[in-house]
Amino acid sequence: MSIEWVNRAVDGLRAWGRERNVEVDVDEVRLLCDYASDYLEVNELGDFRPGTFEELLLEIYPRKVIAPPESAQETVAAARTLVQFLLDTGEIGIKTAARMRETIDHIEPEMPQALADTSKFGMAKSLFSAIGPDSLELDAGRGAGAQDTADGDECDCPGCAPLPPVRLAPREEVALAVREVPLLRDAHRVVTWLVEGGRTVTTRRSLRVRDARACTAELGVECPEPAWRLALDLGLARLDGTAVVVAEDFRELGTRGEDELLDLWRSALEFLVERSVRLTGEAVVDEGMSQIHDLLYRLQSPVPVDALADYLREVAAGRPVGRLDEALTALTYAGTVQRTEDGLALTSHALWGLRELYAGMGLDAPLAPAPAEGDASGLIAFLIGDGTADEAAERDIAEWLSRRTPEQAASELLAAVAGAPAEVRGVAVTIVDRLDVEAAPVVRSFLDDAELRPHAIHWLSSRGLDAPALTSEEVLWVSVDMLALALPAAEADPDGFAENIAASGPPAHLIEDMWRVDHPDVVEVLELLGSTLPDQAAAKAARKAAFKARSRGIR
Repeated sequence: MSIEWVNRAVDGLRAWGRERNVEVDVDEVRLLCDYASDYLEVNELGDFRPGTFEELLLEIYPRKVIAPPESAQETVAAARTLVQFLLDTGEIGIKTAARMRETIDHIEPEMPQALADTSKFGMAKSLFSAIGPDSLELDAGRGAGAQDTADGDECDCPGCAPLPPVRLAPREEVALAVREVPLLRDAHRVVTWLVEGGRTVTTRRSLRVRDARACTAELGVECPEPAWRLALDLGLARLDGTAVVVAEDFRELGTRGEDELLDLWRSALEFLVERSVRLTGEAVVDEGMSQIHDLLYRLQSPVPVDALADYLREVAAGRPVGRLDEALTALTYAGTVQRTEDGLALTSHALWGLRELYAGMGLDAPLAPAPAEGDASGLIAFLIGDGTADEAAERDIAEWLSRRTPEQAASELLAAVAGAPAEVRGVAVTIVDRLDVEAAPVVRSFLDDAELRPHAIHWLSSRGLDAPALTSEEVLWVSVDMLALALPAAEADPDGFAENIAASGPPAHLIEDMWRVDHPDVVEVLELLGSTLPDQAAAKAARKAAFKARSRGIR
């Protein structure tokens, strides 16, 4: 927004009102100018058109302004005052003023309903409307989302719930991902195509139907109208009447710097979640963008498409809905969600952008502490419980290790898992296995720990260092321990585990004796082997051994 021209306009409006003894609602007119500048490319008073008022009062206001429907009368009155001011100061002519007044006359009966239509609410308005005005008087120590109910308990509605801490990808990764967002790339392509072809748009700033079809046919642009609307909103192009003019600073994504890309993406994400853009072909999804993205942000895990579709059908409250599965999947075109085996999840760049939007709304949008900043227990717990992608986990481990000498890392990791469950111990041992021989004195000091001794022996001997030989009992114990580490993965992906165990599983003669091991997970490990080993003899040996282990009362 150009604050300068708006300030000049408001100053002129005040003087105009004093000269004519006209009562002017300066705050309301300023809001009209602010939003026209922010969203409709009005850069001076002379840029106002009849269609500007239609978009302002029926689209922008319902999305952005928290106001009761009865307040529409005040806003309409301010719009009429602005038209008279534009006419008296020579910014518009008599005919244009007449068309503006006619447009406002049509808008007046529709605006109260538009202000009350929750499907038009943008993210900020949805959240703060749910919170309510009373809850904005917050105690100093509480987050911007928390609200107390009458009995003193915190409200549990989605708009009031505090935002969870989030873990963000590095800025450089976010910027790289933004360069590949299909909708953002198409916005640039559509502008270039329109300008090079000398094409014009409609008086309502939309692509002409024939041009939209040609754009899809010639460029392969999936959604030409949303791409064009995004281009206008981002300032990639401007309109001279109905002619398309490329912006002075227009550049392709590949030539933009990191900060510029992030600023562009922040604005693009605001456009997507704040405005009911016809993107997916399903109105319930298009109008529910802010709710969908807010839900995914808060859950921080994939949501099954069926569950999300059921939620949107409930939100639709009896309105007809189509194929929501396909519509939700279409969101991947916008670059904000990704389809996983478990459902839809936010992309890393959408998570980054949404946090920027929340922070801009004044909400407390906390960051989760980086695992590398914590101790060994915190790192291990994070790696087990977070479900972090492999590359992100590798980065976390490498950063944690970089802050310590090999001796310090080994000491912290092994001490943290003494007496811990197999999964926890296995993560620590796996990280220690990355350390070089400088860690040998520390690893050797854990030979006296019964559970860590077999792992310590393996670590030393694999590096050609002096180490005691593993006893047959220790071989059995460490075999069970390493298989116990795989139990959660086997439960999550039985087929994948079966494939791996077929290639590297223990031989039948070793399995037969596993029941003797005094390990808390031995029964569960043997039962897993009995149900997954493709070798029938080995599977049978595992089932028999599991029976013997249960008979000994080992659990």
